[in-house]
Amino acid sequence: MAHVKISISNYFKFMNDLNKHFEPKNFSDKVALSFTKFLRLLADTFFKKRYGHRAVVLETVAAVPGMVAGMLIHLKSLRKIEDDRGWIRTLLEEAENERMHLMTFVHIAKPTAIERFIIMLAQFIFIFTYAIIYLISQRTAHRIVGYFEEEAVISYTEYLNELEAGTIQDQPAPEIAINYWNLPLHATLKDVVRVIRDDEAGHRDVNHQFADLINLKKSKNLYEKKEKVKKEKAEEILN
Repeated sequence: MAHVKISISNYFKFMNDLNKHFEPKNFSDKVALSFTKFLRLLADTFFKKRYGHRAVVLETVAAVPGMVAGMLIHLKSLRKIEDDRGWIRTLLEEAENERMHLMTFVHIAKPTAIERFIIMLAQFIFIFTYAIIYLISQRTAHRIVGYFEEEAVISYTEYLNELEAGTIQDQPAPEIAINYWNLPLHATLKDVVRVIRDDEAGHRDVNHQFADLINLKKSKNLYEKKEKVKKEKAEEILN
């Protein structure tokens, strides 16, 4: 996926799309947002403005939800013998994309031994945590990822601003990034951060949409249940 330049006339629309935020509408959404803000606080405290190292650790966590959710929906589809509506492929593609983000930043940041240990620990903890959350509430799980990706877009925008200001030195894009995103051979880290930020914005929108679809289904089921109860009561009165 090559990075596409946008015209000046579309710039503000593009930035508005990047800065989209889903306002929490119910308790599930508020739990998801609070959980995300807590993890953001931890990341800010530990990494501060070491964006490359932050990306290495966070992308290994970001690659977990798609794979876990895809696996659980796959098993549910087999168990109930029902179609997955394309969710499995979408989630697995998301997991693969996030993994490529990690592979790219490993070449850029060159994580230390302690960061590699943190990667293994964070991944181990988050696999089980997210699986439990997904089994309890798919809606909350997808909303969490939607909010994760909102924070990722913010972080990569800050990273890009530092690169453009010269605070962080730009460098040639790793070969793995040039091949994966079909970037020009002269591409730099700034180009890599831009395409990764665009990826995260896409994952944000997909997961918020998934949460909305689950919420819509729950509302529909609740409405049908209430209508059924009303109908049964009406029949009892008539009889």
